[in-house]
Amino acid sequence: MSQQTVFAAELSWPDYDARVRDGSVPILIPIGSMEQHGHHMPMNVDVLLPVEFARRVAGMTGALVAPPFTYGYKSHQKSGGGNHLPGTTSLDGATLVAALRDVIKEFARHGVRSICLVNGHFENSWFIIEGIDLALRELRWGGVETMKIVVLSYWDFVDKATIACLYPNGFAGWDLEHGGVLETSLMLALYPQQVALERAIDHAPASFPPYDVYPAKPEWTPVCGTLSSPKEATAEKGEILLQVCVEGIAKALQAEFASAS
Repeated sequence: MSQQTVFAAELSWPDYDARVRDGSVPILIPIGSMEQHGHHMPMNVDVLLPVEFARRVAGMTGALVAPPFTYGYKSHQKSGGGNHLPGTTSLDGATLVAALRDVIKEFARHGVRSICLVNGHFENSWFIIEGIDLALRELRWGGVETMKIVVLSYWDFVDKATIACLYPNGFAGWDLEHGGVLETSLMLALYPQQVALERAIDHAPASFPPYDVYPAKPEWTPVCGTLSSPKEATAEKGEILLQVCVEGIAKALQAEFASAS
C-alpha cells in the first residue's frame, strides 16, 4: 500500500481519515460514462481521461482522487452518437443525480469540504448540477454550511489558440468531437495501446437538423459511431491538450481551494 498515492481508495482508512478529517484536502471525483467511441477506441474513454486529468492535478494540488463514476447519463445523438448504439450503457438522469448527491454527502460526513467534479462526458452536465444542488441543500439542513464544489469539463480549458493549432483546417465544434481528434489524440498520448487508429473511419463531420426526434433515428448517426474523423489525431496533439487542460484545471482549483497545498 503506497503512502504517496493520490487515489483515496488505495489508502487505509486511518490514513484517509488523517488526510481529510480537517477539511483542508480537496476530493476530485471523475465522472464518465460507458459509451461507444468508434471502431478505434474502447468504451471507457470518458472514464480514462478524467481519471488521468484528476490524477495529475491531484499531484500538483495536494488533492485526493475518488473512485470514478463509470456510468453516466444517456448518450445524445448530436454529441455522443446516441443511446441506441451497441455497448453504450447509461443511467437515467434521476439515478445519476441520486448517486452523486449521496456520494457528496458521504464525503462531507468524512470531513471533506472541497470537492471538484471532473466531467468526461458532455451529457452528464446538467445532472451533475442537480446532484450538487440537492446535496448542498441537504447538507445545509444538517448544519454543514462550508462545503464548496467546483464542476468542470476538461475540454473547456482548451483555448482558441490551441484549437487553431490543432485544427488548422477548421474546428467543427465540441459537440461533433465525439471520438474525433481531441479524444483520440489524448488517448494516443496516454493509452496508445488502447487505440487502433488503423480501424478509425475517415468521414465528414456529422450533420444534424436543428431539432431532435425520439426515439432516435439511427440513420442520423454515422454508422461508425464517431461524429467527426479522428484521422488527424496524433500523440503530439494529445500532449499539447494534456498540458493545456492539466495546467488550466490546476490553476482553477488553486484559485477556488486556497487551502490546498
